[in-house]
Amino acid sequence: MLILVACVVVPTLAAQGRASPAPPLGAWTPVPELPGMGRPVDTASVAARRRALLARIGRGVVLVPAAHERELERDYLQDNDFRQSNTFFYLTELETQDAWLLLIAGGGAPETVLFLPPRNPFQERWTGLRLGPDSTAARLTGIARVLPTDSLDPVLSALLARVRGPLYVPLDQATRDEPRLRDLVFVGRDVRNLRPVVDSLRLVKDADELARMRKAIDISGLGHVAAMQAARPGAWEYEIEAALEAEFRRNGADRLGYPSIVGSGPNSTTLHYDVNRRQTRDGDLIVVDAGAEWGQYTADVTRTFPVNGKFTPRQKAIYDLVLATQQAAFDSTRPGATIAQLNRIARDYMRAHSGTLCGAQTCDAYFIHGLSHWLGMDVHDVGDYSTPLKPGMVFTIEPGIYLAPEGLGVRIEDDVLVTVTGAEWLSAKAPKTTAEIERLMGRR
Repeated sequence: MLILVACVVVPTLAAQGRASPAPPLGAWTPVPELPGMGRPVDTASVAARRRALLARIGRGVVLVPAAHERELERDYLQDNDFRQSNTFFYLTELETQDAWLLLIAGGGAPETVLFLPPRNPFQERWTGLRLGPDSTAARLTGIARVLPTDSLDPVLSALLARVRGPLYVPLDQATRDEPRLRDLVFVGRDVRNLRPVVDSLRLVKDADELARMRKAIDISGLGHVAAMQAARPGAWEYEIEAALEAEFRRNGADRLGYPSIVGSGPNSTTLHYDVNRRQTRDGDLIVVDAGAEWGQYTADVTRTFPVNGKFTPRQKAIYDLVLATQQAAFDSTRPGATIAQLNRIARDYMRAHSGTLCGAQTCDAYFIHGLSHWLGMDVHDVGDYSTPLKPGMVFTIEPGIYLAPEGLGVRIEDDVLVTVTGAEWLSAKAPKTTAEIERLMGRR
């Protein structure tokens, strides 16, 4: 997408007669889940994140609301009617809606309190089981103190009266619209934005986050293979999109990381084209930019391939220049480097190796977007781009050349993990060289 472990066992639902899902890819073991809780919580990882946050702020109170269910009558629901707030998820790994997390730093041992809505048996006939404020929630989340949400106001009022330091909340439109925050918090208090602190912590992924990302990226690679196998002259872009996204779902994706881009022929040169309604023609290249989300973390992978399975000499020459440019940036990826430096290396390489491929101008003139962006829970994930790379950071490398008069666009995008000694291609399972792509498509 372009720029501008250990698990907890959850109670079974077998008594409801619900079929077990197909086992996901990789090392994750499928376990029964509570709707409203989501996948198992890595309690050690989220506890470490909370400790790191409280150590960073030193003294004060942190209040984080969960997201609310979207309204079917008001919102356009194109996947699930609920996706958790990233900040709340980062600190809890819970997909429970209408919950609150309270953290206290300074003046003694740090404290953590989770507030959950009381269970409603009548509502659960519609929604399935929910996580309630009881000992089960404490066991599954690793948070010892779990209270009902109707006790938040008195607990928070008493806490703010005795604890010195600012009140930290994630200041975005969703929290500004929270009645409880608007009426109780933003009145004569030292309120500070929690987001910059949490966002900086999110830049370096822990082992649990990387496991989720690897799963999402592996699923995405299978989807791109399916797209290549579904392509043929005369196919509609949406047919290729359907094959891609069906493979995502078949392998356990929770949802799309972003709207899939399937641009053929002239649409391959439109950066964020996602209408996907053109019928392909023999000789077209197709740019497929799509990623699956798994466990609230997303992939972002782009592959370009010929609809008929065979690159023309010109298409291959442009493609190979883009691929070599990507490799040059990857080879320079290591701790201490910056995104800006990698962008400059990529453009310098493309300029030096363009020859006359792009006419009077060198091909970097047609590389019209940035090289990289952070990746995580968001496809354009949070983080300061001036930050030097550190092990555990994940970002994309995605050079491209877009020759609109020829209807010829090529973009190659992979997800990269910074390691102690350099970098790792996370999305290497998606075929990338012209030989690999032609070999795969020749077996259709």
